[in-house]
Amino acid sequence: MSGASTSVSSGGSFLGRAGPLVLARLFTAGLTLSIPLVLARVLRLDEYGTYYQLFLIATTLYYVLPFGVVQSLYYFLPRAAQKRPYLGQTLLFMSAAGVVGAAIVWGLLGPLAAWFSNPALLEYRAPLALYTAFLLGSFPLEVSLTAQGRTRASAVVYLVSDGLRAAVMVVPPLWGASLHGVMVAVAFFAALRYAATWLVVFRGVSGPLVDRALFRGQLAYAAPFGAAMFLAIPQQNAHLYVVAGAVAPALYALYRVGCFQLPVVDLLYTPTSEVLMVRLGELEREGRLEEGVEAFREAAGRLAYVFLPFAAFLFAAAPEFIGALFGEKFLPAVPVFRVSVLGVVLSILPMDGTLRARGLTRAIFVSYAVKAAVTVPLVLLGVHFIGLMGGIGSWAVAELVGKVLLLRRVPEALSTPRLALGIRDVIPWKALGRASLAAGAAALGVFALRAGARGAWGQLPEGFFWRVLPLLVAGLLYVTGYLVALRFAGVRPFAVLAGLRARRAV
Repeated sequence: MSGASTSVSSGGSFLGRAGPLVLARLFTAGLTLSIPLVLARVLRLDEYGTYYQLFLIATTLYYVLPFGVVQSLYYFLPRAAQKRPYLGQTLLFMSAAGVVGAAIVWGLLGPLAAWFSNPALLEYRAPLALYTAFLLGSFPLEVSLTAQGRTRASAVVYLVSDGLRAAVMVVPPLWGASLHGVMVAVAFFAALRYAATWLVVFRGVSGPLVDRALFRGQLAYAAPFGAAMFLAIPQQNAHLYVVAGAVAPALYALYRVGCFQLPVVDLLYTPTSEVLMVRLGELEREGRLEEGVEAFREAAGRLAYVFLPFAAFLFAAAPEFIGALFGEKFLPAVPVFRVSVLGVVLSILPMDGTLRARGLTRAIFVSYAVKAAVTVPLVLLGVHFIGLMGGIGSWAVAELVGKVLLLRRVPEALSTPRLALGIRDVIPWKALGRASLAAGAAALGVFALRAGARGAWGQLPEGFFWRVLPLLVAGLLYVTGYLVALRFAGVRPFAVLAGLRARRAV
């Protein structure tokens, strides 16, 4: 990869496919972001901790129970002559997974409430079970469209779905509804989404609803990745469960704010990785797999120019960020937050999508198994001896170990009989170096600003604008510094960002 400008011109049509998904998620991110921010102000601290515990349970099941079947659509649909069987059997499988998820919520919420020392969780058993069931059942909605190359339709679905979800979680509490009312509202939303899934995904496809032979092949492909999710999601959430069992709900609320991230990774990494999977499948079908390494480096390079400065800014401006979004009572979460932003940096290389696209899902399982083995002793000892910082520190170490293991297999996934690759060949070194230097220089400006303006910030009047003003000033300084530093490094930053716009595929 010779530089930003080359990357823009050589592969714009590929990343342009991800553009509608990126823009749709960007538009709804503000609405989705409002959920924890609004609830942080209208709920008591212990209720806010309860809210996070409820959705911790639901999201754990949401990512574990699909067993990789939904994600397998990215592999099979681009290669399938008849797509309807894959869609039908995936929807039926996920409907059954939803029933299992609801049963798990109903049966295990009592023991979890005892583990969390929070008996109030039992008041939400019914709405949480319904929400989990319907959300799992509707999991294939956007994936099925993206895997067919219908990124614009998928973007529209993201807009509508995320917008409605934000509305049902923000409007009721603003009107005085309790947390129980919020849970009832999101359960109703999930039911509507499940019905919409069955109406949307089968349009324009042919074939029987289920094909047993195809389903066996789909399960065989999905099983290693599904088994990896059984390890990965509990491993990733282990620190959340251990901290929740070790501290009161109010202190857990502080920890979750420290773990809070703006959805920039999901906005950019997920659609870019999804489109990369589809692109690698097309290249394989066309006998042009040698071009896969260029697609990987291009995607990783674009992500580097966004993720590295984003993480550096959040690290440098952590006090201003937490204070503006959540209020001064959450400032004790700043140290945890600074460690958690390292996860953004670790998301630059779209490795798991690349391995899934090439059928190397067992490598993902191995990496997750090692991460789980590392996490369990680390998080238990870390929380016991260090407290909250031990929890987030154990997560960071395990994530780094897992990424290193995945990176070792990426060259194999992108190599061909005519092109043998090593780790050095797949990493976009120039993009990483330029983005790192520019982000570091801009971050130093934010630290200098805080040191010089600390007295002035303390004298600001009360009110939303004045609470946000330090973050706005720091952000303006940082963006200006980053763009200027990129120009000095020979990078046209707006040309890089233009690669994320939707273009017609050639």
